[in-house]
Amino acid sequence: MLGKNKTTGSSVESRTKVGTLIGEGAVFDGDLTAPETVRVDGAINGNCTCEKELIIGAEGQIKGNVSAQNVIISGQVTGDLTVRGKLELLSSGRIIGDIAARALVIDEDAHFDGRCTMITSDSNSSAGTAVNRLTDKSAEPDAGTGADSGTDKEE
Repeated sequence: MLGKNKTTGSSVESRTKVGTLIGEGAVFDGDLTAPETVRVDGAINGNCTCEKELIIGAEGQIKGNVSAQNVIISGQVTGDLTVRGKLELLSSGRIIGDIAARALVIDEDAHFDGRCTMITSDSNSSAGTAVNRLTDKSAEPDAGTGADSGTDKEE
């Protein structure tokens, strides 16, 4: 019946076959690499790399860098994200870190604290360039004054 849908998640979330599940209350310490879709309802303390989708439920948390084809976030990620496809940050989701993504959707009331670089193609060189730009913080000019800080030393 129209108007009776109580799910607030993404439509992709309900259609995707999950190969790895970190259940609510579970804590995974270390880096996780998976060839299939991963759903996190618990916590991962380390980097997470998926060849397919990464789904982070409302109670899910990742403290580390994330790399995946597509990502749906209802929980929290503290770290940098590299998404070769689409990143969806749902209304209950939080990202504290930088994003490199081909497509980005941020729902109202979602929280994003970081920088975003859009990847223009699916090529690995474009993704690598975006990640390098995000991680090379030393190349940034002084945004406050546009002037040199005067701390450079001659060698």
